[in-house]
Amino acid sequence: MVKSKTFQEYLTPDCHRTYSCVHCRAHLAGHAALVSKSFQGSQGRAYLFDDVVNIDSGSPEERILLTGRHAVSDIFCKCCGTTLGWKYERAYETSQKYKEGKFIIELIHMVKDNGWS
Repeated sequence: MVKSKTFQEYLTPDCHRTYSCVHCRAHLAGHAALVSKSFQGSQGRAYLFDDVVNIDSGSPEERILLTGRHAVSDIFCKCCGTTLGWKYERAYETSQKYKEGKFIIELIHMVKDNGWS
């Protein structure tokens, strides 16, 4: 079995403020994809994003989170394999439906790059 090389996706040059993996500096999201900074992960504060790059995801599983029951998939950095957070696959409560298809990345696993003051 031959292991294929992982190619890193880079955010466009006009994306001046980016969030990157703290372990390998792979781009994860641009500031424009940030939905909320008011989330809690298993290891502390976390951000909710509309769209992310350079991630792989695990199989969906049901979990009871602070806001109720959700189907989520763990997400991993495609470049270094670090578990970053999770993707909301399904929310069972109507008030939580806005999270479906969005991504949680814990602050402990990301760093701000490019153009932050």
